[in-house]
Amino acid sequence: MNHDTLLQHDQTFFQALMDADTARLQELLAEDFVLVGVEDGAVADKAALLTLITSGDLRFPAIGSFPDEAIVRRVGDVGVVVGRTSMTFDNPDGTTFSAGSRYTHVFATDASGTWRLLSAQGTTIKP
Repeated sequence: MNHDTLLQHDQTFFQALMDADTARLQELLAEDFVLVGVEDGAVADKAALLTLITSGDLRFPAIGSFPDEAIVRRVGDVGVVVGRTSMTFDNPDGTTFSAGSRYTHVFATDASGTWRLLSAQGTTIKP
């Protein structure tokens, strides 16, 4: 996987979140995927994220990313992207959260050699 491929995987993840495309997320995310939320640091696994998106309890109306600013690295079978987003999402309790964030996405190959998103963590950029 090269620089451009990692950035494309990043964009695919963001687009799947906005589209609520759980089939695409199922393919992209590793079975032991972990998400650390940008709003409160809450941890969600793959099943929890997919359930929230399938139910409509968690929606991502807008995610802007800045791939030209991303730092992309590959070490063996692991790829890391550190980037920036501006995002809005709707929480299960009906509240809406908008923020700029820095994120780290870790990709790794699975047993079949397919690249999967293993971990995603966001940190709010304070105004």
